[in-house]
Amino acid sequence: MLLGCIADDFTGGSDLGNTLSKAGMRSTLFSGLPTGPHSADLLEECDAGIVALKTRSIPLDEAVAQSLEALDWLRTQGAQQILFKYCSTFDSTAAGNIGPVAEALMKALGTDRTIFCPAFPETGRSVYMGHLFVGDRLLNESGMQHHPLTPMTDPDLRRWLRPQVSQEVGLLRHADIAAGKTEAALAHECDEGRRLIVCDTLGAQDLRAIGRAVADWPLVTGGSGIGMGLAPNFKMPKQIPTETAKSLREKGPAVVLSGSCSRMSNRQLAYALNHMPGFAIDPDALMAGRLTMKDITEFALAVGDGPKVIYSTADPDATKGSQQTHGREEVASRLERFFGEIACALVAQGHRRIIVGGGETSGAVVQALRIRELHIGREIDPGVPALTTSDGLRITLKSGNFGGEDFYWRAVTCLEDA
Repeated sequence: MLLGCIADDFTGGSDLGNTLSKAGMRSTLFSGLPTGPHSADLLEECDAGIVALKTRSIPLDEAVAQSLEALDWLRTQGAQQILFKYCSTFDSTAAGNIGPVAEALMKALGTDRTIFCPAFPETGRSVYMGHLFVGDRLLNESGMQHHPLTPMTDPDLRRWLRPQVSQEVGLLRHADIAAGKTEAALAHECDEGRRLIVCDTLGAQDLRAIGRAVADWPLVTGGSGIGMGLAPNFKMPKQIPTETAKSLREKGPAVVLSGSCSRMSNRQLAYALNHMPGFAIDPDALMAGRLTMKDITEFALAVGDGPKVIYSTADPDATKGSQQTHGREEVASRLERFFGEIACALVAQGHRRIIVGGGETSGAVVQALRIRELHIGREIDPGVPALTTSDGLRITLKSGNFGGEDFYWRAVTCLEDA
């Protein structure tokens, strides 16, 4: 293993695997901290190992402990550099978890510096003068200010990061990158005592320049985009073939499980409901016990083997009543568990293609299905690959704002040829 990666959620892990695979690294996504024996062939053919955790919104101490355990395992596999991967919208609170996890990893690796590079220009995430943009909108105007668990109300990453960390926060300015002074500018920030460095990034060329400049840094943090800058630094024993034989088509039933309430997820759901039957999960009914798994399985049986969508996706305003009545975290936790239970029940019914929308929902589904590792397949949309389990289940994990409006509908077909 050359590059060891720790992702704070499952959609981010699959996103990173997609980026690294496209850059020529043989990548494997591990579900949670790998335990038990893995085949020698699996590890031998893994240039980039990605441990996908579910640490974005859990208590800080637990997030740090799990991340350090993942670090230990990756180092045992021989990883030469560590990448801590978080969301391209920097999802966190004033207390963390991004900053504290990064500092804990720095301490464990014996380094006094790292970068924070969440940008992924291909999906519209860019950073300029330390401010994060989603498309042409500042982060706090993009809809992320309404996120139920990590509302992002300030686009200034330096200002957002400072309360989370114990050290000074610096900035790599785009003007220095464009002038070919990336390495010198990073060194200047470190010399001035600002060793946690937010990176301006406007395009793929910036990611490549940053990647070259931190080739020998033990720890890098960022979104999946920085993977395209890091991958060329490694001399890989073999390159991924440009063409691979197509696997057998998977015609088993498909289901979309949509838990994200992002703006794009709402648009994707509306498109999907024009093409397939849907079942809406009412949070109040779920919390009161009026909605049970029997309702879900009866719906699935009634609509047959065609694609279907089961969703809690709704406009943020529509969920406020349930959150106020039952508590925001309680509702979110119950929905996650329910989606995991749904996935297990439908796989038992014979469903073989699972499309999941939302980071927390994706983590719950993968954990409930007890998936150990996922193999990266074809890209469905930027940042969203098809994934295959060791027993042939086809799955894709979509971050809330990723994908085109027709993503859910197209993914149903794309997973046939994953």
